[in-house]
Amino acid sequence: MTLLLEGMPGATTPEQRAELATIAGTNSASRYSVREPGDGFHDECGVAAVFNHPEAARQVFLSLYALQHRGQESAGIATADGHSLQNIKGMGLVSDIFTEDVLHKLKGEMAIGHTRYSTTGDSALLNAQPIRVDSTKGLIAIAHNGNLVNLGNLRAKLERQGAFFQTTSDSEIIVQLIAQSRETTLVDAIADSLRQIDGAFSLVMMTRDRVFAARDPRGFRPLSMGRIANPGGPDTVVFASETCAFDLLHARYERDVEPGELIMVSDEGVTSRTYATGVPRASCIFEHVYFSRPDSKVFGRWVQDSREAMGRRLARESHVEADLVVPVPDSGVTAAIGYADECKLPFRFGLIRNHYVGRTFIEPEQKVRDFGVRLKLNPVRNLLEGKRIILIDDSIIRGTTSRKIVRMVRSAGAKEVHLRISCPPTVSPCFYGVDTPSKRDLIAANNTVDEICDFIEADSLAYLSLDGLEHAVREDTDPGFCVACYTGVYPTAWVDVDEILPAPAMRA
Repeated sequence: MTLLLEGMPGATTPEQRAELATIAGTNSASRYSVREPGDGFHDECGVAAVFNHPEAARQVFLSLYALQHRGQESAGIATADGHSLQNIKGMGLVSDIFTEDVLHKLKGEMAIGHTRYSTTGDSALLNAQPIRVDSTKGLIAIAHNGNLVNLGNLRAKLERQGAFFQTTSDSEIIVQLIAQSRETTLVDAIADSLRQIDGAFSLVMMTRDRVFAARDPRGFRPLSMGRIANPGGPDTVVFASETCAFDLLHARYERDVEPGELIMVSDEGVTSRTYATGVPRASCIFEHVYFSRPDSKVFGRWVQDSREAMGRRLARESHVEADLVVPVPDSGVTAAIGYADECKLPFRFGLIRNHYVGRTFIEPEQKVRDFGVRLKLNPVRNLLEGKRIILIDDSIIRGTTSRKIVRMVRSAGAKEVHLRISCPPTVSPCFYGVDTPSKRDLIAANNTVDEICDFIEADSLAYLSLDGLEHAVREDTDPGFCVACYTGVYPTAWVDVDEILPAPAMRA
């Protein structure tokens, strides 16, 4: 495994850096050298931060472990002890990178971390986070979940002003804006920089002696704050993209970081300021559909409740006579529970997932039909044979994987296969931190529901309506959601015009 080590006093020579890289093992890098082509959304990123804990790096490691579903290709942890700030990051899974020996190198009672969905290779390692920058405002490390939409203009402006960029990541722009700010205090400089950027960002930052957390004014991405009680001393303050990370730390969820809020944690305690107001909320509704773990509370609502409600609404909108409700694991499981409960049909795991398949599989040259999907999923013939099956999944992107799964269920003896999707058709790409195909590659952007049904070879196909989805994810109040992937109407003024121009009709 290749690790990038920044600010490590014990790893200043090439030989020392190689030694520390060897500690982490040599098998993991090759596991992530090839990305398997996919037919779905790719996970975004996860961030975490810990202040005032004697094993801060370990606490962040555990948080990232819980957030591994948000990104599986690179991870990093930065720590600080009041005097120095060091950073280790590498390609691979969190547990592969941060072995006991590597964690032992990360000293300090403060830490931030990041797990990322990214490309592979040296350039991806360079862009892995946290990003550590020695600026005019001092050493700063930053970990960012989201995507900036005005980065082109900002980067050009900063370069004209003499800024030198270490990476091609939009996250570094935030640090450069902080460094260029004319504000005299660091917290004012951070607030000034956040007001200049547009798009999605939930971020954690760290200096030698302070931790910061912030969300963009629209609240696109989740970020929560929690505490670990320390008898006889001040609490440990923690931040994470999802509350499921707190459970592993035995931390108590306190609240969400509010949209447009900047929180600073120091030895003096926790302070908060609102750096932007008056911007309509646009929280990503797909966090509830797909990204977040069911055991997380996101945007004030439990994801498990939302997905079960999606399944129940889907059953009310598009039920068909059948014998079994079968989820596509793991993405369709929770919605399938709600669907089966609503229509009073048996729920069965008719597809079994192999959890040990990584991202490195390359199909053999003989092109075995649907081999890639069969490597990950296997049908339970005795459950499916002769049955009318309602198959539940959370989305259809290009349609190729859905077709393979329908074929698999039918080849196992199913008499009928009715596919039900617990969200509306995805017709537009996301520009706010979700890796989606361009509009020309989204099957629902270029085909009717009937045409998609023909392509995937199902007996019937139905999606959850947008109204049904919005009702399913609301609690008592509507926080305001971004639904641009289902409508093509974006909450920010800037989008990539080439991506949203009408695509020619396409038959896959």
